[in-house]
Amino acid sequence: MNILFVCTGNTCRSPMAEGIFKKIVADKKLDNINVSSAGLFAMSGDEVADNAAKAVERFGCDISLHRARRITSYVLDETDKFVCMTSEHATSLALYVPREKIIVLGGGIPDPYGGNLETYLTCANSIRTALLSQFDEIVSEDAE
Repeated sequence: MNILFVCTGNTCRSPMAEGIFKKIVADKKLDNINVSSAGLFAMSGDEVADNAAKAVERFGCDISLHRARRITSYVLDETDKFVCMTSEHATSLALYVPREKIIVLGGGIPDPYGGNLETYLTCANSIRTALLSQFDEIVSEDAE
């Protein structure tokens, strides 16, 4: 199963979600789940925000080498489940992929872009809490 976390620029929320979810999947010893992230308006190659990397270190995740990538038609075709950070991201994606493949994480995760470390820690905690509570929905291959 291929799971894609989606945000706007792919330098904050979606890489944090990717890193945290990879750790959750590894801890559960699941090997049939591929996790990645991309942004609707990402500038491919941009580095992850320093505070995003610092925030997820607290959960044992290293996303420091992450580089932003933009969603492409190839990514859309290869993805089984899209986990969006906002309902706006989900609405945009629904123009291109079936709605049943799309989930909004935690009812929406506010963008920490430009915030201090505390803002990113709050965001990372919200992401982790939502990932744990929606785990079964995220890895389900059944239509909603």
